[in-house]
Amino acid sequence: MSRDWNRSFPSRRNIFLIGGGVLWVGLTARLAQLQLFESEEYETKATENRIRLDPAPPHRGTVYDRGGKILAGSKRNFFVTLRPEAMEPGDTVPALLDRIGEVIELSDSRKRQILQDVKSQARFVDTLVADDLTWEEFARINVMAPELSGVSADVGELRSYPYLGAFFHTIGYVQKASDKDILRMLEAELTSLHVSVDSDAGKARAATLRRLYHSPQMRVGKQGVEYSAETALRGTPGKTRVLVNAAGRVMDRLPSEDIAGAPGTDIVLSLNAELQNYAIQRFGKENAGSAVVIDVETGHVLAMMSTPAPDPNEFVSGISQKLYDSLLNDEKNPLYHKAYEGVYPPGSTFKTVVAAAALESGAMKPEDIVHCSGKAWYYNRFYHCWRPQGHGAVNMRSAIQHSCDCYFYEAARRTGIEAIAAMAKRFGLGHRYELGLTGGKVGVIPNDAWKRAAVKEKWYDGDTISAGIGQGYVTSTPLQLAVQCARIAGGPGVPNPKLLVAGMDVPDSEITPMGDISEQTLEVIRGGMFAVCSEPGGTAYPYIQMGQLDPKGELPAPYTNAKMAGKSGSAQVRGTIERDARGKQISREEDLPWKLRDHAWFIAYAPADNPRYAVSILVEHGSHGSGAAAPFAYDILRECLKNDIGSKPVYSPKKGVASAEPQPTPRKPGEPA
Repeated sequence: MSRDWNRSFPSRRNIFLIGGGVLWVGLTARLAQLQLFESEEYETKATENRIRLDPAPPHRGTVYDRGGKILAGSKRNFFVTLRPEAMEPGDTVPALLDRIGEVIELSDSRKRQILQDVKSQARFVDTLVADDLTWEEFARINVMAPELSGVSADVGELRSYPYLGAFFHTIGYVQKASDKDILRMLEAELTSLHVSVDSDAGKARAATLRRLYHSPQMRVGKQGVEYSAETALRGTPGKTRVLVNAAGRVMDRLPSEDIAGAPGTDIVLSLNAELQNYAIQRFGKENAGSAVVIDVETGHVLAMMSTPAPDPNEFVSGISQKLYDSLLNDEKNPLYHKAYEGVYPPGSTFKTVVAAAALESGAMKPEDIVHCSGKAWYYNRFYHCWRPQGHGAVNMRSAIQHSCDCYFYEAARRTGIEAIAAMAKRFGLGHRYELGLTGGKVGVIPNDAWKRAAVKEKWYDGDTISAGIGQGYVTSTPLQLAVQCARIAGGPGVPNPKLLVAGMDVPDSEITPMGDISEQTLEVIRGGMFAVCSEPGGTAYPYIQMGQLDPKGELPAPYTNAKMAGKSGSAQVRGTIERDARGKQISREEDLPWKLRDHAWFIAYAPADNPRYAVSILVEHGSHGSGAAAPFAYDILRECLKNDIGSKPVYSPKKGVASAEPQPTPRKPGEPA
């Protein structure tokens, strides 16, 4: 039977029309829903897919001195980056680096580092090629830009240290962050938030931190204040809107002012830039050592320098291996913070501590006489005085004035090591002061318990004799001796040393207070120190214009006619010193190699009658404290009084813009002041 197609066609057509109509109505309804009710949601999702928020480095906080001079700031940085993904087919990274090397200097070691960086990260990540370019170099790169596929030239910020090496050890420096640096900062941050590194939040934060520190402009503090105050100085990173394609590659950068980060905290140090720079120049190129100056009234550290010192600007963009090796191999240790980390026998400067312990314990009276013949017999051996012919009959004041070893052998024997050690800590020794810096050393203030723990031996009476003149196991830092001098000068009311005065709080609750001490004890010690500088026979008297800081009447009131008080010291470097039968040293210091000569110490304060400034000077291998170190102390104290540094108000970043002030031109070591 045949089908009637003419009759069935209209019904099928109606079915298709109805189905199509339903589908059309559904699509129209869905389109209306998307357009009218859900458009905002999907527009946001689309935007999120094509716009990515990347971390943006914030402006790093500035470090100022007490007068508002910039010690560590930021300058305009012209830099060049390379993105391998954007290179033209056929171009290679080595070939591009060779082309760039025709315009700006790129050492072979730097090229190798760039190649290593390129291999270690994704091809769409920018790799820093060079920064801190001059305007001429930057302009030449821009002219060649069309021929350098994948190479970009940009402008940002870079850390700058106007005073070159004068503050290298205290402020430190910044460099590109290593993976170890990033992990350290990440762990510290997550620990404070009680978040695990392996958690989703921890992994997300790690990725963000890596992107931040891989930015060509980002640096991390490596030592000193830059390291300790990294979180405060870094500030709060912001975001940058970048246009990306489906693969996540950056196509363009969009305006991001509304999501910019907060700049880092500005930090003010108690240091005075001009005084520190002056101290560097005073030491010159030929000397190595340190100088620490403390304001007796406030405890502010006005200078804390170590010399020689490298230029921290050399480290910011990556120091060359050749230069770094030369610094490591320099016998004067320019990388070592001698003032804060250097531990040395304090030598005869320690005699002031022994004197205080002897008087306060009642072991000796100021008028007690000890006869010095040039040597003394204790425990089956002779202990020699530095003056072979001896000093004759001396009391405590004259023993300090002449630095008589035999007197202090006897004073130490009568007093005992426990009382001496306790007094040393009350005078500021044996403590690592928390100043907001990296490093720092405790030194050694020995006693029986210390020796049993450190040397596995009991304390012998002969050890006490050596400790009586600051030798043997006793060691201290230049900073500690400056604190000791300040406490002698000002007594129990002297504040603890302070370096960071604004921007970051650095508590130190472990400092041993000076406590109650007889004013008579301090006056006896001060009298002896005054005689060292200002009376005939004093060890420093011939070297510092008889202690008169104002011989020409040039100092302002109230320092007119000011004098100084001080104590010299020589720290033995060799374990054994050869002497003849009379006790005289066989080899003259000046005939020995530099590294075998004794260290020269001098601690001093001024004015002697109303102390305001205390100083500690160390001249490494300078041989004699009075001859080598005392003149430095004299000149630095005179500089303090001439400018009356401590009396001037401390700068506050909130009250002005120090960067707008004229900055001094730093002098290099050896140039005239």
